[in-house]
Parts: sequence; C-alpha cells; structure tokens
Amino acid sequence: MNMAPAPYPIGTSGTPWGDAERSEWLSRQTRRRSYASEVLGVIERLRSRFDVEEYGCLDYGPDRYPLMAIRSRNWNDDLPVVLVTGGVHGYETSGVHGALRFVDKHAEAYAGRVNLLVAPCVSPWAYERIHRWNRNAIDPNRSFHDDSPAEESTALMRLVAPYRDRALIHIDLHETTDTDESEFRPALAARDGKPFEPAGIPDGFYVVDDSANPQPEFQQAVIGAVEQVTHIAPADDKGEIFGSPVVARGVIEYPLTQWGLCAGVTRAPYRTTTEVYPDSPRVTPEQCNRAQAAAVCAAITYGLAAR
Repeated sequence: MNMAPAPYPIGTSGTPWGDAERSEWLSRQTRRRSYASEVLGVIERLRSRFDVEEYGCLDYGPDRYPLMAIRSRNWNDDLPVVLVTGGVHGYETSGVHGALRFVDKHAEAYAGRVNLLVAPCVSPWAYERIHRWNRNAIDPNRSFHDDSPAEESTALMRLVAPYRDRALIHIDLHETTDTDESEFRPALAARDGKPFEPAGIPDGFYVVDDSANPQPEFQQAVIGAVEQVTHIAPADDKGEIFGSPVVARGVIEYPLTQWGLCAGVTRAPYRTTTEVYPDSPRVTPEQCNRAQAAAVCAAITYGLAAR
C-alpha cells in the first residue's frame, strides 16, 4: 500500500503561505557553505585571464552578496555572444562549479571566436543555504520576466539586456537532485496551498529545449558530448521526465519564456537547460562538473558551426 506523504511542517494543508509561514521558513534556513571562499575565491583567481565585474548586489539582512560575471578579455562586438549561467538554483552545485570549471579549463580555447559572458552563481544566498529559493521563498527560475519579484533574476536580466537580441547561445546549468522530491517540491506545494504529488527522480543527465523554438539537433549535440562523461536519463514508463514527454533521447521541452525560466532570458537561437543528477551512485561531483563543462563546449561548437 502506498503511504501518503507526510504533511510539510510549515503551514496548513490547502492554504497558501502568508507572512508568518514565510518567516517561519526563513528562520529554519542556515548557512551551510561559503560563497566567499568557494565561489568568489575561484573567480578572483581567474582575474588574471578574464575580465570580472560585479553586476549587482543582494543585501539580505546582515548579509551582502556581490553578483559576479566573467567576460572574455578583449571583447569584440563583431563576435557572437555566448551566455553561460549557473546557480540560478543555489543548491545545484555543479551548475556553479561546472560553469567555473568551463571558464578555467576551456574558455580560452574560444578566444577570438566568441564573446563569453558567464554568471556562475546567480543565487548566492541560496548557494550558501543549499536551497532552491531565495531569501523571500521565491524561485528565481520562475521569475525572469517584467516586474520580477526576485532580485537575482532582475540583476541578471539587466546584465544581459544589451545582448538579448543578438546572443547566439545561452546554456543554463542545473541539477535534478533527490532533495527535489524530499524537500523542494513538497515545500512548493505547501507554499502555494496545493497538494504534493510525488514523482520519480530521473537517474541521469537530460536537457530542456524551448517548446516555442525547438532545436533538436543542437540538443542532441549536447547530449552526445555529455554521454562521454556521464549517463543519460531514460524516460519513465510513460515516456516522460517529470511529466513532460521525452521528445528525443535525454530531451524534454518547456515554454522557456512563458514560464519565466532563465534559459528564456535572451532570444538566442540556441538555448538549453542542462540537468545533471548528482545523487546517482554512478557519478562523482567531479564528473558532474565535467559533464556541465562538456555541455557548454558542445553548445558552443555546434552554434559556431551552424551560424
């Protein structure tokens, strides 16, 4: 017999959260790792090879988080722009460190061919607390739209606004973790006063294409490169991943712009969201970081060849 999931410990079932519930949720969040040492420290070491800028700042209570971007040195407006984002969901570790690995190990190979703009940790408060939401219990990855309620999303949109209509590629690096099912999706249901409906976690890497402008060959190029590093997530017994039909091996589609997702922040013809599964017994954290970097390299290689 299937047991009903335990009610989320904050709020009343069926009733959306108010200020009291959000305050209680916030009181339970604790700092568990350091943005300054683990992210800013790495970015600082890259300054000798790349241009680094602070594109915004989060003032969250006693905490101040500079938002940092890394750019190609000798930016050339005649070259195509490639946007790489990570850590939109702060708890998705390889999104952050995969982006940083790409810059450190691979970015210089594209010098003179593309302009790279990398925002490796869009949500630093959430990075430190290993959480999906920001301090206000808002998901930045549903908030990339006008009048956004998330400062993280607003700051990134302001950064990329000059390239919104001329970017060639945007690859947004994410993870799908076991805690999606044990914490984050139950919290979302509780916050919005909706029932929590359990779903399986896909074991492996997959990508999310734009249903409004699908690019299947581009997505398969990313899948093919990542497969050399880690395994690809299979479809479930319904032919789906998280309720979305698998349209090709390792590929599902979302309406990126309509849903306010980060990968829809530009009009780049080649856009994708990666999803690595770090909780698989078949992978290591280093493998996950390498898979993210391989995805970025494959995206750039394909986009340049297809121009």
